[in-house]
This record gives sequence, structure tokens and C-alpha cells, in this order.
Amino acid sequence: MDSDATAQRPAVGSGNVAFLAGESDAAEAARARLTARYGNVGEDSADIVVALGGDGFLLRTLRRIAHRGVPVYGMNRGSVGFLMNEYREENLVERLAAAERVTVYPLLMTATDVTGQDHFSLAINEVSLLRETYQAAKLEISVDEVVRLPELVCDGALVATPAGSTAYNLSAHGPILPLGANILAISAFRPRRWRGALLPATATVTFRVLEAPKRPVSAVADDTEVREVTIVSVREDRSQPMTLLFDAGRTLGERILEEQFAP
Repeated sequence: MDSDATAQRPAVGSGNVAFLAGESDAAEAARARLTARYGNVGEDSADIVVALGGDGFLLRTLRRIAHRGVPVYGMNRGSVGFLMNEYREENLVERLAAAERVTVYPLLMTATDVTGQDHFSLAINEVSLLRETYQAAKLEISVDEVVRLPELVCDGALVATPAGSTAYNLSAHGPILPLGANILAISAFRPRRWRGALLPATATVTFRVLEAPKRPVSAVADDTEVREVTIVSVREDRSQPMTLLFDAGRTLGERILEEQFAP
């Protein structure tokens, strides 16, 4: 996923706002309070969507409304909340008016399962391949139709965007990528050898599952899982830009930069 880190024009300060809540009681209670204070419109009529929950809910919201091109402002009612703004009920109109935009482009996963059926899903953070049983996965990795790694024995592997480089990619000892770097990272979970790779955002990465019947592998685009895959292709999809809103001085790029210097 590439990002337009320089696109920091003001968000819409007036207009219709839709408050959407995750499944937690805290998120639902926050939506009720904010709706009573600021009003609420339907998702299809909104100029801005305020997502109340955790990072997972924000990602699902972004994917669901991507076709509308509506900016999403997350407020943390979950746990980690790396992609979220601080939850405060006061002065929300002013915060939205001053918010900075970050445009990101998702990954498109095309996964073929053992029956030959193709599955398509978008991922904002990463596409992961994970072993389904006690046996390690065996993967062949190609970049732009050229086999670069004939066999990788591992618990799994992933392709991460800059926004997702601080998530599972970091736990797999992958690099943190600056926002706007136009780079994707490939990292592996518990490989015998191989430290991963950095690729231009224009690259198409294809994983072929070796010995698939004996060593089944699932593919996960953020939180959408396809089980028993045989081939998984991953590329950036620039036809579906998504816009996140952040409080001034606390943009996603700043947070990723801070992570690189975290002790």
C-alpha cells in the first residue's frame, strides 16, 4: 500500500457525520453519547464517518465504504488503537475541521483454494499466509512472475504495507516502513533461513503452496480468511484509495516514525 503522505489538506468541517460503533459496550455507549450531542446520519448520506472501536473495526469500516471515497476518522474505544485518534467528546466539529488527511491504497489479495475457486479481498495492513496444522508450510515465492525463492519452509509469510508494517510484520521481525515510501515488505514467521525482502509497491507477489494437501495453508487479508489455499497473489490496488483522518500533529506517518525510535 502506497500512501500520499503530503495530502494533509483540512477535512470537511461541516456536513453530515455518521457515527459507527464496533461490537463492544464501550463503543456502543460512545456512539449513543456522541449521537445525542452532535446528531447522526445514515452511513450512505455521510460526508465523514467516525468509527468508534479498535483498529480492526476501523479497517473493516474502511473496506466497506471504500467505494464511496468518504474519509474515516477513528476514535479509540478498543485496546491498542494505533490507527485511532484519542477518544474525546468535546469539540469534535473543530477536530474534524482541523484533521489532516492521509490517503492509502490497499492490497488486493487473490487466493485460489484447493477446489479451484478464486477469492478476492482487500487488505490495508497485510496479507498473511499461515500454516493450518502442526506441520510447517512450504511456499514458493515469485515476484512479477519470476520465481525468487523456490522453497521457503516456515510457519507463514506476509506482505505488509507501510501502514501495516508496525503490526504482524513487526512481530515477525520485519522492518518498519515510512509512510509514503512506495515499498512493500515480505516477512516470514519462523523461517530456518531468510530475512525477508523489500519490494517496490508496483510489484505483484505470488505465493504457491507446495505439498498443499499434506501442509494446508490459509490466507488472511487483514481479518478475512480463506482456508486451504494453493496460490495467493498480492498487489497494490490504486483504483480504491481510502482516506483516514488524524488529529493535527498525530498523523499516521508521525506514529510510524515514532515507532522506529521506540526503545
